[in-house]
Order: sequence, then C-alpha cells, then structure tokens
Amino acid sequence: MPDAMLSKIRKLLAKAEDPACTAAEAAAFTAKATELIARYGVDQALLAARDPAVDPVGDRVVEVVAPYALDKAGLLAAVAAPLRCRTVRRRAGTGFAMHLFGFASDLERVEILFTSLLVQAAHGLAGTPVPAGDHPAAFRRSWLAGFAAAVGTRLREAETAAAAESGAPSVALVLADRSDRVERRLAEVYPRLRTASARRLVGGGLDLGAAAGRRADLGGTRLRSGRSTPLGA
Repeated sequence: MPDAMLSKIRKLLAKAEDPACTAAEAAAFTAKATELIARYGVDQALLAARDPAVDPVGDRVVEVVAPYALDKAGLLAAVAAPLRCRTVRRRAGTGFAMHLFGFASDLERVEILFTSLLVQAAHGLAGTPVPAGDHPAAFRRSWLAGFAAAVGTRLREAETAAAAESGAPSVALVLADRSDRVERRLAEVYPRLRTASARRLVGGGLDLGAAAGRRADLGGTRLRSGRSTPLGA
C-alpha cells in the first residue's frame, strides 16, 4: 500500500482512538479510513486490468492459533470474502493453517485488517463481562461470531460503495473477472474441496459481539503479518 495512503489511514484512526473524540466523530473518522482501504482495492483492480503484472494472483498461509482458533478462523474468512479472497481451513496442531487465495493487493488488505481486528476483538472481549448463567467459552464464541458477521457486512458495504464511486464503466466486469480467476486458482490447488458444516452456537454474546463489530476500526492500524495474536482464554 502506498506510504501516503497508509499514513492518512493511520492519522484518521489515531483521531478516532483519541479519548477526547466523540462517538459520532470517531465513527466518521473510521468510516473514512474504511473508504480509503476499499478505494485502494478498486484502484489496484483497474490498474491490474491494464497490466496484470502489477497485481498477480497468489496465495499465502496465515496461522490461526488457540485459544478460540475456529472462531478466529471464522473472522479471517469474514474479512477475506468481501475483499474477493477465498480461504481454505486446514488443521494444524491445536489451531489452523488458513490458506488464502487472492490478488496480491487484496491479500495485503485482508492480512492488515485481520491482524488489527484480532487485537480489537481481544480488547472487546476483555471488556465484556460474561452474563450470569452463561458459560464463558460459549458466550465468547457467540460474541466472536457476532463480531465477525458485523465486520463482514461493513466490509461488503464499503467495497460496493467504492466500486460504485470509481466512475469506471468496466469496474463491475473487472471485479467479477478477478473473483473468477481466484476461484480457478483455488480449484487448481484444491480440486476436491468440501464445504464445512454449519456451527451451532449456544452462547448469548451474539448481539454484543455484533455491536462491537459495528464499532470496530476497519483501517488496519497494525501492519504485522504471520502468526495471529491469540485471544485470551
């Protein structure tokens, strides 16, 4: 990501995180940062349509470690899908190795956002007491599911808006073609891929997690990659 854009996103999020900032102001700063992240993705797609070498299709593996490895893997998938990336979950020890497929710029955006959101989710869970009568682990799993769902919805909305505002008449075709190329790359590596069965969550944290996901910063203040930051037990 260009240094100038990254610097602007960091400044917006720093303002949003300022204790003196009102909730409305923080939401506005966060929305602008999310808009820039989405606009970058559309710009890179249009550039690659003219010169495919600038943004090749690729893949990378992100390790998701215990505790709550399956829930963190769900968050990664929720971030990846709106950014036109696909994920394959593979068991690795007590956690998972998430194999991501996508264009280089989209994989970069996914990893930046996921790393930041892991930290935000950890803070959110730490500040949310488990209601009386609710099992702590079940509550936290449902909280994380709500958080991931809300984040995924916000990212889809930002991506749709960025595509609509680009002004390029061919942007829809370009983005559809990129998604198709990612699917083909995935099928080459995993020709017999199976869809995992749906999970059943019984905790009461879904709505609280969704509310936290709607408040989360989606600009990516932390740029670490590799091993994910574990959530507390």
